[in-house]
Amino acid sequence: MRSMRRLTGILLTSVALLALLAPVALAQNSGEGTYGETNDKVVTNAGFILIAFFPTFILLMSLLQWRLDKRKDAKKKAAKIAGGDDRWKGGW
Repeated sequence: MRSMRRLTGILLTSVALLALLAPVALAQNSGEGTYGETNDKVVTNAGFILIAFFPTFILLMSLLQWRLDKRKDAKKKAAKIAGGDDRWKGGW
């Protein structure tokens, strides 16, 4: 119980410290960010990159899940053909 309170206190302190120090790390007098001066073309291109990224990411993750499900089904089928697990054969 005591260690949980300590962990909670440490986590809250760390989050507060990071939240307070993050803006200072990237601050400049000119008001520009780390990229530099932005204009409409830069913002538009960033939007197009996001539009392309998310459907591509969803497609790739769906293909990965499909392949993993295919492997799982093949393993289940092979186990069923092999006779299943010996623990479940027999009675008491």
